[in-house]
Formats: sequence, structure tokens, C-alpha cells
Amino acid sequence: MTILYAQLADQIQQLINDGVYREGERLPGVRVLSRQFGVSISTVLQAHQTLESRGYLEARERSGYFARVPRQDAPVPVMQRPKAKPAPVTARDMALDLCSVERKHMVALGPAVPHADFLPLRQIQHATLWAARQGLETLDYAFPGKEIFRRQIAQRMTNLGVVTTHEDVIATNGAQEAIILALRAVTQPGDIVAVESPSFPGILQALEVVGLRALEIPTHPVEGLSLEGLELALEQWPIKACVVVANHSNPLGVQMPEPQKKRLVRLLDEAGVPLIEDDIYGDLPHEGERPRPAKSFDETGNVIYCSSFSKTISPGLRLGWVLAGRRFAELSQQKYFNNLATASIPQLAVAHFLEQGGYDRYLRAARQRYREATDRLRTAIVREFPDGTAVSRPMGGFVLWVQLPNRVSGTRVFQDAREQGINVAPGRMFSTTDKYEDYIRLNGANPWSERIDRAIRTLGHIVDQQSR
Repeated sequence: MTILYAQLADQIQQLINDGVYREGERLPGVRVLSRQFGVSISTVLQAHQTLESRGYLEARERSGYFARVPRQDAPVPVMQRPKAKPAPVTARDMALDLCSVERKHMVALGPAVPHADFLPLRQIQHATLWAARQGLETLDYAFPGKEIFRRQIAQRMTNLGVVTTHEDVIATNGAQEAIILALRAVTQPGDIVAVESPSFPGILQALEVVGLRALEIPTHPVEGLSLEGLELALEQWPIKACVVVANHSNPLGVQMPEPQKKRLVRLLDEAGVPLIEDDIYGDLPHEGERPRPAKSFDETGNVIYCSSFSKTISPGLRLGWVLAGRRFAELSQQKYFNNLATASIPQLAVAHFLEQGGYDRYLRAARQRYREATDRLRTAIVREFPDGTAVSRPMGGFVLWVQLPNRVSGTRVFQDAREQGINVAPGRMFSTTDKYEDYIRLNGANPWSERIDRAIRTLGHIVDQQSR
């Protein structure tokens, strides 16, 4: 169901597009609009904030709100076709450099980490205090996870079409550990693993840790992983696993259509190649229902499902899980040998938060907020970056993939921006080659401020200077 203030924002936006309110014209006051549309003043103010994020309103101090017609939209980045050859992964140094920056001193547009304002901080604090009072439950090793947590995950997965029980769930230290455990369970060092291109750096780092080679498969900015490219790769190379983010991939934000997910699951099952699905952004669609994971189309247990609450509840909890399918024994063994168990208090706290319904209440508002924040960032990029810039249109999550004009180097932009106190993620982090040297990724999960607005103007100026 569309939230009331979003409906009002859509109506006012249509009036601006129709010329009822012209460029630079002052809109009626908040009270007038409240009476006109039969809504509360707070709803009008929220609608104004939404329209500001879309670029259709400009707030002027002590003057009110004025209509704007956004600059013509930028195209989406084109699908790249990487060299169809396995390559070793060496992404660790730049990733560590990006994450080690003191975020409080930088405008944090680089790491894909939501600002604390986007997270249910107070609710999880209360849940953690509840968990800490559970006595002996907090002190034992919880292998393969606390039953209360695993039951909550099993219920949620069943609601998504993945019929399972708590006995199928293994608690992990975030999705990153889940992916590493899955890779170790189905591969040997030196094996080839198919990945999306561009690919989330954490997946490339996981491959590097396990000693695997990446085979990059072209990924479309709307359809997701090219199944034709994957099919051709399966014919040419001895692929041992495939890692895919089917819902709101990082950095493109693609939500693979359901028919594509079905084909992907069937294709890999027939080839005898395990599919490792990372669904960490699945709970953050910008519109509509929560998309089904590829795992929901798995009839043979060939899909290993990995996820966590790092992007929705708290990255610091380091709490994820894995559904191993028919490889439960292998993953359980890897988990036990790796670190025995995941901490008990985070599991108890999150289970309590889920059980009380707090998580679902939080998500209803959070999805709209992430959409508005990402739209606002995208509007600012289109406005401030030079012509020829292409920007992704994510269907969920909160990151934007930006293709720079005239082959501007994303690495140079990264370096120059850091000198100005701005952190961005250079495109070369998202591939085993320099295929995405003219790209950057930006994090939209920041509350908008003059500091953010100024940072985007600065980035636009840097890109403009380098494109000349």
C-alpha cells in the first residue's frame, strides 16, 4: 500500500509536470494544501520532503516551497562484457583502504553502510537489553545457532516461499561468513566461480580468501545476470559454483525478474553447479512486495541461501544466516571448524525484535525512506555532474552505480575526492580487471544535509574538470 504522503507527493508532482505550478512559482502554503487535499499538515510536510528528494521542489528559507522541473534524466550505465576468462582476485587492499577511513571526518559516500539514522537503533537497544537478561542462555556456545533465532528465520523464509524448518538454518557472523562457508563447502582452491559483473567487492574478497578464480558474467542493469552469458561460460569452463545477488544487487540495484530467477536455478541445477545466493538487500525494495529469492524456486536443494541483518538492523551485530540445502553437513562442518559458533546475545536480541513484530513495522517505513534518499541522491548527481554521466535506477537497496563521462578515471575521482574530505568507491573494486575504471559507486543511505549537497557539487566539479 502506498503511504499517504507519497500519494500526495505524486499528485503535486503531476501538477508541476502539467504546468499548473510552473518553474520557480511558489506553491500554496502548507495549511492551504492541507485543506485542499484533506490531509494533515505533517503529511504535507512529508510530501514536500519527498518532492525535494525527487528534485521537484526547492525550499527557500522564510519564503516557502517553489516548483522545479528537474533536468532531463541521465541514462543508465550500459552492460559491459568482461573478458570471458577466469582471473585471480586481488581486491583486498583497496577495500581495506576504503573501510579504514575515519567516517566521522569524511562525507561517507563510499562504504555501502547505512547511516545510523536509517536503522532501528532504539528498538534494537531495547531488544539487546532484554537479551542480556536471559541468564545462562547468553553464555553457552550456540551451534549451529540459537533455536529461537533459527525458528524466526525459518518462519520468515517460509513466508517467502522457501519452506524450511529451524533445523535447516545455520547462524553466521554476517552474510560474508555465510558466503565464505558456502564457497569452502563446494569448491577447492584454484576452482572457477562465476560471479556477476560488476560484482559486490565482498564477494570478490570471499573468493580471494578461499583461493578461487572469478569468471565474470555480464550483468544487465535491468534484467540482472545474463543467463545467455552464464550458459556459454558453463559450456567453456569447469565452473564449480555461481554467486548471485538476485534482489537489488550491489552496485547496480537490479531486481532479477522471477522468470529469470527460475531459469537461473534450473540452468545451474541441470549443470550440477551450486548456486550461492546473497539476499542481503532483499528486504529493501523501493516499491511493491518483498521480492522472492531465487531459493524459493529451488526444488533439489542446489541453492545455498545467504543473508544478514547488516543493511537493515545493524552492521555491528554481525548476524547472518545460511540455508545450505543438501549441503547442510558440509557447511555445518565448515562453521564448526571456522569459529565454532555465532555470539548468543545478538541472536537473542534479533529474535526478540522479530518475534515482537518490531522488524516488520520498521521495514514499512524504512523502504520508503531508502527510496526517497536514493532518489534524492540520484537527482543531485544528474543536476551536478556533467553531461554524459549515466546513473543506475536501483529497484531496492541504497547504492548508485555511476558511469563517468569521457572515460574519466574513477580512481582519480576517488583520490581527488578524498583530499576534499569525501569518500567514494572507485569502480575498479567491482571487478578482477580494470573494466570499471570509469565508474564510481555512491551510498545513498545518508540523511540529506547541506554537507551532502555540497559534497555532490564538489564531486560534480571534480568529474567536470577531469572530463575536459
